[in-house]
Amino acid sequence: MPTLPPDEPVRAAEAWRLMFDFLMRSAPQRLEAQQKHELTPNDSRALFLLDADGKPIGALAREWGCDPSTATWLVDRLERSGLADRVPSPSDRRVKLVRATEKGIATKNDLLAAYHRPPPEIENLPRGDLDALIRICRKLQA
Repeated sequence: MPTLPPDEPVRAAEAWRLMFDFLMRSAPQRLEAQQKHELTPNDSRALFLLDADGKPIGALAREWGCDPSTATWLVDRLERSGLADRVPSPSDRRVKLVRATEKGIATKNDLLAAYHRPPPEIENLPRGDLDALIRICRKLQA
């Protein structure tokens, strides 16, 4: 395996730091969208992992990286807001599935539309820079 030039890890760290700092500076735009729906960042993150089919609390806890009691607390918050509900599992009556309600799915779509609105710093980039950024981001997606 060929060795990287000595400055490559440093350059990669700089690129990541700059991207991360920009995402952090643009966080208020995302927070504003969440607050419009009276959601916290954790509520929003939890909602995005729910679907119309539903998942057991234990599976959600693993996906959310928390313990089941915290997952239950998050689900309770989403349920009180009408964004999620608990339904019996069709395959096991003892298990309750948590799913996004119609309101929850509509809220996810609204949040996603807000998250996808580019910040002014992106909108104001010259065409060539935007093309380069798109090309680079597509490489990162692959």
